[in-house]
Amino acid sequence: MLIRLLRSLCVKSTALLVVLVLLWAAGALWFDLPMPVLERKLAAVTLLLGFAALWFFAGHRGRLAGIAALVGIAAWWFSQRPSNDRPWQPDVAQTAWAEIQGDEVTLHNVRNCDYRTETDYTPRWESRTVRISQITGIDLAINYWGSPYMAHPIASFQFADAPPVCFSIETRKEIGESYSAIGGIYRQYELIYIVADERDVIRVRTNYRKGEDIYLYHLNITPETARMRFMDYIATLNQLRDHARWYNAVTTNCTTSIRTQHAVAKRAPWDWRILVNGKGDEMMFERGYLHTGGLGFAELKARSLIDDRARAANDAPDFSARIRAGEPSFQPDR
Repeated sequence: MLIRLLRSLCVKSTALLVVLVLLWAAGALWFDLPMPVLERKLAAVTLLLGFAALWFFAGHRGRLAGIAALVGIAAWWFSQRPSNDRPWQPDVAQTAWAEIQGDEVTLHNVRNCDYRTETDYTPRWESRTVRISQITGIDLAINYWGSPYMAHPIASFQFADAPPVCFSIETRKEIGESYSAIGGIYRQYELIYIVADERDVIRVRTNYRKGEDIYLYHLNITPETARMRFMDYIATLNQLRDHARWYNAVTTNCTTSIRTQHAVAKRAPWDWRILVNGKGDEMMFERGYLHTGGLGFAELKARSLIDDRARAANDAPDFSARIRAGEPSFQPDR
């Protein structure tokens, strides 16, 4: 009886694995096959029907043929290479990079767009020189666009003698592309580190996009740690300029990419909220990473919403100071 039970579990586990691999392969054809949309969809449906026919009606040899087809699709899919040379949308058209000379870092292609609406804007790309020794800390903007479970973090490095510099890890979309959560599992998008002025990368989300909210926190770290984190971003920035990388909604996204910038031994312990990152601020609060101003998490989060302050500040030259005015993360602990 035990042998029969184990054999049954083995058969069911194998069948489940085959189904999952088959669905993945169909998705790979649906999203990534270099054909028009209709042809890609037909190829995916043909694969599903053809594999089902081979598996259920063609016996042992048919199953082997089906498995060989899946192996061939996997080999093709993994052979695809990311690129920095595509017809990009204007807001991701430039690849940021940095030059380091002692204490000075010159950042090239810093985005500072002039927005009229979310889609009507004048792209502007600048070079900025900052000093590592003048980094005082990191603020973290967490952007929600609908679900409380999914969010987008933006790291804002603070300087004693210069405006903040933001890093936003995003999908690099081509002209005409839009984001797809399922497509993000496949090879639809390259990864991009956008380096931006705070008025650009935060204001476009609070003032121009609909249905988005941003919460701004100050991280409870030393200036020395902030400077090390800055250099982690710079190193990855230059790597991506030379070697493009695929975005993946599960393994290489806006949150996991921050974690993997660190050496394995120095990474924070894994937590499900790293992936379900809308709960990431709660995790950071529990671990003591957020400056709280003496507040509990619920009150801290409620008071850290900066939408109204950002809309009121709009294009004011002191935008960064105004979105922090009265914010508990930036007040001394009680």
